[in-house]
Amino acid sequence: MEEGGGGGDSAAAAPPLPNLTPRHRQLIPTPCGPIKPCSELSFPVKIYFCVTILSLLSVIGLTVETLVRQTEEDFTISLIQLIGVVFCVYYVTRGILQENRQELIVFVLSILLVMFRSIVNFTVLSAEQKPKLLARFILILLVGSFDVICAIILIQSQSMMAFRVGGALESLQSQYFMLNLCFSMLTFDLQAQLCLCVLLISLHEITLLHNIISAAGVLWACLKVTISIIAILKELKPLVWIFLGQNIPEVVYLIYLLYTVIREWGKGNSYTLEAAFITGSCISVAIKSVLFWALIHVYRSFGQGLRERMFSSYGRIDS
Repeated sequence: MEEGGGGGDSAAAAPPLPNLTPRHRQLIPTPCGPIKPCSELSFPVKIYFCVTILSLLSVIGLTVETLVRQTEEDFTISLIQLIGVVFCVYYVTRGILQENRQELIVFVLSILLVMFRSIVNFTVLSAEQKPKLLARFILILLVGSFDVICAIILIQSQSMMAFRVGGALESLQSQYFMLNLCFSMLTFDLQAQLCLCVLLISLHEITLLHNIISAAGVLWACLKVTISIIAILKELKPLVWIFLGQNIPEVVYLIYLLYTVIREWGKGNSYTLEAAFITGSCISVAIKSVLFWALIHVYRSFGQGLRERMFSSYGRIDS
């Protein structure tokens, strides 16, 4: 009897097993992974979120208003800025609700570009126009500085989403980080491709055939992103290879266009659009490189349980 009692005592004294269950029961499912409900946000973050969305909507309205009364070159730059601000709404929303640092970093860079262009535009105004637009200029700088400072504070704060989704297993947390990075790079790649299509249509040395290809490139970019998202969410390896194959003609065509623009360099009155196209092309190649690297890691993690962890509390992903 004493031996039995001793065995029971040792069993009772054994340390409990670690709880590896993901802490994401209260998260909201989205195609790009779970996000926090607004009720989980602190009051200052809610205020910042609302002010930022309102300020971005105001910038969108001001950009649309100025599009109709600008020259061709300024129209192109304003249209690219409009695309960037629209994407900023997505970046700050996902950055806050999903604690996504890379989205917030790109949001900060986008806001800084908007502020820089506002400074450039204001400095070239005539002395009669400056008083009329001074209030708008100061407002953009103040709101932009507020957005940037608060976003930097959020970037430096601790993120718990990887732990809440992946649980205590470091391997699943790492997989979740790579998945998040992959979704971010897909968004950055889509934005870069849309901006390049706008730039390409605006270049004078580009023929009508290239303009048609550029217009079709918008649909191609949307199709490519759709295929990649389905491939990642469904863990379909054949679709991953299809997505990678879609990027090959895109990169080849981009190299050819770079050669064409550089060959015709200096024949026009301005180098702004040409320089922007070359810079955008280099940024696009860099984004694709990081995207391919992240996608390879996500591809290797297919079937290791992250998909089930992300959607287990919501039922089947197919639903």
